[in-house]
Parts: sequence; structure tokens; C-alpha cells
Amino acid sequence: MEISNATRASVLVHALPYIQEYTGKIVVIKYGGNAMVNEKLKDSVMRDIILLSLVGVKVVLIHGGGPEITAMLDKVGKKSEFSNGLRVTDSETVDIVQMVLAGKVNKSLVNLIELKGGRAIGLSGIDGHMIKAKMKDEKLGFVGSVTEVNVQPVTDVLEKGYIPVISTIGCDDEGNVYNINADTAAARIAGALGAESLISMTDICGILEDKDDESTLISEIKVSDAPALIEKGIISGGMIPKAECCINAIKWGVRRVFIIDGRIPHSILIEMLTNEGIGTMFIDR
Repeated sequence: MEISNATRASVLVHALPYIQEYTGKIVVIKYGGNAMVNEKLKDSVMRDIILLSLVGVKVVLIHGGGPEITAMLDKVGKKSEFSNGLRVTDSETVDIVQMVLAGKVNKSLVNLIELKGGRAIGLSGIDGHMIKAKMKDEKLGFVGSVTEVNVQPVTDVLEKGYIPVISTIGCDDEGNVYNINADTAAARIAGALGAESLISMTDICGILEDKDDESTLISEIKVSDAPALIEKGIISGGMIPKAECCINAIKWGVRRVFIIDGRIPHSILIEMLTNEGIGTMFIDR
């Protein structure tokens, strides 16, 4: 479809107030799900991030990498085990987690941003002891519970004009390395940064009143209303920990938190720079 120059100009003009609102502010994007494995979606995410950075938004990209970890474990003949949605992580597995997340996945994202004209620096939660952690449960092995966040490495990178790309592994004072849930890490880091927004990319369109009917999308949830939605079963299953991370991020100082559908091309720009919005927004009021 051919788009006229007048239409292009109109789109830019309509985006202007949203750009002005976000310029100079920090936006944390938790990147995961299908948008990480589908090449077309990955391309659109990287372009969105670069565009936001070029118009003055301080973007922080925090990523997972579960499918890549599972693939590497399969290659070395190690079976993946899960307990309540968390990967059981023994000493051999945590080495592979570190190699995949801080190595392959992180550096490939940095390279992709650079190739498309952006400026990025890869970090892990170990760098500058950004994410301090302790063992969550002995049965899970080296799965970490975040105890402390040091965002100085992140702010240093932002001040130099780069996009920080962060893999969610943590450490303790004894040198142990931990696998950290990306949603939890993103919420803690966004809170410590005093971010304007945290955007969590998922494989669903947001929180639905009826999980089988996308037309029942709840566009806005007050933090005070969330417990009732959990009790009613509207927020259920794997969405409960995601919603709890959103709620905690607000409590820790993030102004707005969004759960958006990462399967939609340019979903980040649609959510941030239009009056439509395409996901569920959590707010503190």
C-alpha cells in the first residue's frame, strides 16, 4: 500500500506530543516471547528501540532467552527441568545459562541494534554487581531471588548515549551466579532507575476479562484493583507472576507499566506514540 507524504507528515505530527512526553525519560523494555524468535518481529522491535533512542528517549532493553537456553541444553544432552514455571538450575546448567544469556543472546542483540544504526552496549547483572541475588529455593538450585540492584552501570551507559542491553543473571558476594527471572529483574531495575514506563512484551494481547475473548481486553488496571482480579481468576496462571511484577514496579517508583502483545509489529511504538494503546496498563491510582 502506497502511503502519501501528507499521511506520513500527519503521523509524525500526531506522534509529537507523545515524543515530547517521553524525551529525556527512561523507558525499560522487557523483551521476550515470540518477538525474540521471529526474525520479522525482532527486526521491528530493534527499529522501534532505535527510533525511540534517536528522539531522545533513554531506552533500557532487558531480555530473557529461555528457548535458546533449552536449545543449548539439548545440544549438550542435558534435559530441561521446570518447577512452577522456573528452570531447575544446577551448577552445570547455570554455566550454560550464563554462556547463552550474557554471551550469545546479549551480543547478538547488541550487534543487531548496531547494524540497524543504533548504539548499544551489552551488560549482564554480574557487571558492576548490578543484580545481587541469593538462592531462592535449594530445590531449584541456582535460581536467584534479587536482594539488591545497582543501576550505576546502566546510568553510565545511558549518559554516554548508548542503549543498555541487559541479560538477567545475578551474583552474590561469594561469586555464585544465579539465573534470574527476567520479569522480576526488569521490575527491580525499572524501579531503581525511576523509569517513566516499563513495557513487558508477551505472547498475549494483555489481561482479558475472558481469556478466550480478545475483545474483553482490560486496557487499564489500578494497582489497588489487581488483588480482586487475581481472586476472581481474571488474572490467573502464568499471568499472576507477570502482574505481580507490574504491581511491584509501580510500588518501586515506575510511573506506568504496560503488558503488550509482542506478536504485533511495532507494538512498542503503537503503545507509546499513539492514542490507541494495544495492551494493559497498570497505574497507581
